[in-house]
Parts: sequence; structure tokens; C-alpha cells
Amino acid sequence: MTDQEAIFARLDAMGIAYARQSHAPANHIADCVEITSSMGATVCKNYFLNTKSRKHFCLCLARPNARFVTSDISRQAGTPRLMFGGEEDLLRLMHTRPGSVSPMGLVFDEGAQVRFLMDRGLLELPKLAFHPCDNTQTLAMTTADFLHRFLPGVSHDVTYVDFHDFAEEDGWN
Repeated sequence: MTDQEAIFARLDAMGIAYARQSHAPANHIADCVEITSSMGATVCKNYFLNTKSRKHFCLCLARPNARFVTSDISRQAGTPRLMFGGEEDLLRLMHTRPGSVSPMGLVFDEGAQVRFLMDRGLLELPKLAFHPCDNTQTLAMTTADFLHRFLPGVSHDVTYVDFHDFAEEDGWN
């Protein structure tokens, strides 16, 4: 069974309804605009982070127009300064690579080594979309199912953090 098949099997076992779409590789959030529109869900930004000591790992989920400032998120999470995590740790803990980072990878984090941080602004959205650890596919589910079925089903709690939006003059389209 592939990692993607394992993710879909786990969602099915949790009784979570989801839509699934295959597409060309989506390497950046800008590549997801069409996907967002066709699925009626917001494709989230995902950041895999760790501290310099590599003792703390975090997955941070944010709105597509959120401005990521490591010092701000580190302070809100109560951790030493976070930085982008390495590919080796990402593969070991979440079975994925850069460009395909997703909370669906929490399915593989059986020891709950990865702390889950979520942009509080996502709570206002009815549906969220993620890659199933493969950026040639996207799945969408209700925000309620994600929070109240998926996260408990993979034994992860959520820590909410606040992001500021990119302003129009910052280059966000």
C-alpha cells in the first residue's frame, strides 16, 4: 500500500467524507488557485518546522494569504526559534517531501513528535484542502471534519496561532 493509499484508507476508516482531485504537480500555493476554485475549498499553506536543536518539530497550517514570520509563530507556540525543517526529518516523520507537506502526513506520526499549529483564520472557512503527501493530488473535507474527526483520529491536538495577511502592495494576488 502506498502512503497515499494509506491516507485515504485512514480517512475512510474514520468515516470522513472527502473529495479528491488529480492534477499536474502543484509546487507552490499559486499553482493551487484553480484547484481551490474547482473543489470549493481553500488549499492551505503548510510549513514543516523545527528548532535548531531538532528537539521540537511543528507542522503549521495557514491561509494562502497569510504572512509567515518565524519569530511571531515561535513566540505564540511557546517554542525556541523555529526554522524550516529538513527533508530527512520530514520524510522520517511525515512520509513526504518539500512541496507536498500536508497535515495528512500526521497519519504517519504515530509517536506524536510533530506538534500541530493552525492559523486561527482557517476556522472561518467551511472547507479545507490538502495534498495527500503527493502534490499531484488534492483532497478536500469540511473544516469541522478536519478538526473534530481527523486530528483526534491521528492523536494530535491543535495549537492556534494568529497570522497577518499579506497586503496587496506586498505582492499577493
